[in-house]
Amino acid sequence: MKKPLLILLLGFIMAAGSFAQSSYYFPGESFDSSIPSPEEFLGYPIGEWHTRYDLIVRYYEKLAEVSDLAELKTIGYTHEHRPKIILTIASSAHLGNLEEIRLAQLQLADPSQPKPDVSAMPSIMHLGYGVHGNEPSSAEAAMLSAYWLLASQSELAQNLRKNAVVHFDPTVNPDGRDRHSLWANSNKGFPPVADPLDREHNEAWPGGRTNHYWFDLNRDWLPLAHPESQVKIAWYHDWYPNVTTDFHEMGTDGTYFFEPTKPYGSENPVVPRKNYDDINVRFAKYFAEYLDEIGSLYWTKEVFDNSYPGYGSTYPDIQGGLGLVFEQASSRGHLQSSQRGDISFAFTIRNHVRSSIATMEAGLDNREYMHDYLREFFQTAVSEGAKDPAKNYVFGDQFDPSRNSLFVKFLMDHKIKVYENNADLSVGGYDFKAGKSWIVPTSQPQYRMVRTMFEDVKEFADSVFYDASAWTMARAYGMPFASNASDKTGDLLTEVPTQTYDFPTGKAYAYLIDWSDYYAPKMLFDLQEAGVHVEVINRPFTSKTQDGETKFSAGTLIIPSGFQKLETAELKDVLDKLAKKNKQKIYATTSGMNLEGIDLGSNLVGAVTIPKVIMVVGDGVSSYEAGEIWYLLDGQVGMPISKVNSDDMGRVNLFDYTTLILPSGNYNSFSENFQNHLKDWISRGGTVISMKSASLWLNEKEIIKEELVETEVAPEPESLPYAVQRDFEGAKSVGGSIYMAALDLTHPIAYGYQRETLPVYRNSSIFFKPSKDKYLTPIRYTENPLLGGYISDSNLEKLGQSASVIISPVGRGRVINFFDNPNFRGAWFGTNKLFLNAIFFGAIMD
Repeated sequence: MKKPLLILLLGFIMAAGSFAQSSYYFPGESFDSSIPSPEEFLGYPIGEWHTRYDLIVRYYEKLAEVSDLAELKTIGYTHEHRPKIILTIASSAHLGNLEEIRLAQLQLADPSQPKPDVSAMPSIMHLGYGVHGNEPSSAEAAMLSAYWLLASQSELAQNLRKNAVVHFDPTVNPDGRDRHSLWANSNKGFPPVADPLDREHNEAWPGGRTNHYWFDLNRDWLPLAHPESQVKIAWYHDWYPNVTTDFHEMGTDGTYFFEPTKPYGSENPVVPRKNYDDINVRFAKYFAEYLDEIGSLYWTKEVFDNSYPGYGSTYPDIQGGLGLVFEQASSRGHLQSSQRGDISFAFTIRNHVRSSIATMEAGLDNREYMHDYLREFFQTAVSEGAKDPAKNYVFGDQFDPSRNSLFVKFLMDHKIKVYENNADLSVGGYDFKAGKSWIVPTSQPQYRMVRTMFEDVKEFADSVFYDASAWTMARAYGMPFASNASDKTGDLLTEVPTQTYDFPTGKAYAYLIDWSDYYAPKMLFDLQEAGVHVEVINRPFTSKTQDGETKFSAGTLIIPSGFQKLETAELKDVLDKLAKKNKQKIYATTSGMNLEGIDLGSNLVGAVTIPKVIMVVGDGVSSYEAGEIWYLLDGQVGMPISKVNSDDMGRVNLFDYTTLILPSGNYNSFSENFQNHLKDWISRGGTVISMKSASLWLNEKEIIKEELVETEVAPEPESLPYAVQRDFEGAKSVGGSIYMAALDLTHPIAYGYQRETLPVYRNSSIFFKPSKDKYLTPIRYTENPLLGGYISDSNLEKLGQSASVIISPVGRGRVINFFDNPNFRGAWFGTNKLFLNAIFFGAIMD
């Protein structure tokens, strides 16, 4: 035991650059001198600096240039236009036959096709690194691991090159990687400073963990909100790797974690037990052996949630492969003190290199076994799906073609087979119209993903969740759906359905736009940017249009021809172009007198103000929530938003803006002068959109005057074992679950919605009572609201007495309080419009 411990301590205190790279990372190995090492290429030892992403790309390019065993492919680009690359290493024979190998792997994953001879098939491995930008050791390990596989003369490396195809993704999140690298390198001391309080170890908000829009990409393998994930999943389904890695870092005082994760409590319910009980155990022996050799401490079978299907280590488990998460104690810089001594950047890198090589060896040794499992996985998916009493799921929203298209595309991106529905159906309390609804059979290879999309899960082996406890994506899209025992389907979709409309001809008194479509807000903003005067009709009505007698709901937009600065021909041209761009239908009417309801010149019709929005960001503010809002307005509306740091708000004149957004956060840093300015601005007509804890702050400062839910607290045991503390206390939180809410369809917050109920996502334990004003709680929870996910009995009781959205009048202005998250992870298309309504129609909500 003494020798490994000594090696461990030496690794902690060894300064990067004070050792030979090969002897530290690859002791006793010889390498092909024609292949440059990372140190030779970069000019510094790995571990001495945080390597910029462009240099990582250039090194991989160099490997592909000097060796006929390496091939580099760009599969896409990030938001900041950094290339997303895959380096493939294999024998020259395999690289020359790469397309045939890929097609054979796809055939293996298709149970309707004959099973290939797996004894002749190479192992397909995907080593992914760096999904969190400020967990930097893995991207450095990616360079060293690729170098080892390409240049090592060891028998293992030669066997891998001969019998495997290994794909390297050096950095899943290049934008966050460079943000963190700049910080760490800019604040590096000479010599390095190990003090955890040093600036190097404490990034400025929002830190490098997330991507350009402050999203955690390790949650995006399911939602596919961002280009980094979209191209990754498209590539993944081109290959179906047998093994996929996901390298991370954790707190500095930790050691090293590898799978298995916590049995049952952290496992996904659709993944076969064989994955957890057999395959994980097989691979774990290799990781233990490789870390034992260098004396690194490690642990398994505790926490680290593996249930959420959007993780990079869980998604592969639902695709017939093995996803593996690794967690390394972080130096969060170049050197940092820990409970076991100073931990160096190089030490953290070496552990991930060891696990990378161990993964490749395990994948090679289990090559045929993993190929057999891939076929078995999809075969059992089809057979289990055939026994599912649901048979089919039918879905579709007859009022929102754009959201239908988004959901169909989403399913198809995950390789779920979707069929046309050719008959009107009434199932599960919903009416599904032929041509406006679709069918997903359960008997298909992606049956387990079908369950992920449509199943509500309420029963769990554990009550503590590292992340979301519910992820039913049909709920996220606000999509009406129901199980349907009929086996009848139409044709299989091969492309996403889109809607096209003809622009109305002839003279028009006014043009009308239904607000029901998902992209109606984008259309509105584009019209306002083009100089078109737009008003909103605040009551339902029936008008005669080019389609004859047409019913419209409250929230319909009107473009009166007689109140435009644009000439008639120019107005028609603008409307036609923007309607085609946003896939919106324009209705024309020749009279302001409606057939039913209010007329077009009613006092209940008013101009829509062009929004000018400011959002507080920075210290104390939830970067995730702020990023979700920023991404929604940028990506789905195309609306600029001013993001102002919390410590700069004292310089802001709020009267230059229509709307202030306060994401969840701590706003105690706001000065008394700014608080007074805020109160004055709201009382003179300003609109605040406040999220969860921000509403708590507004209430504490008496800017709003709402009441929190107070329930009788059940007595707790006077004494409990220390070991159960985490589970007992953690069960009190609402980590992320889905509820059914009731909408007041007459309220502007609900404009565009046609049904009185809507699934909402809650990930907080903040409970406010409904407003004392009976008209100002437009969204409440239904009587039995839980649709999916975990919530304690006491919190469920509080929820029953709570509001989802409250409008708080303040003078002539108002605060719109959201206690759920309508924009969660860029995936909640079903509730986005609630938030956009608050922006566009906030001025008429009190």
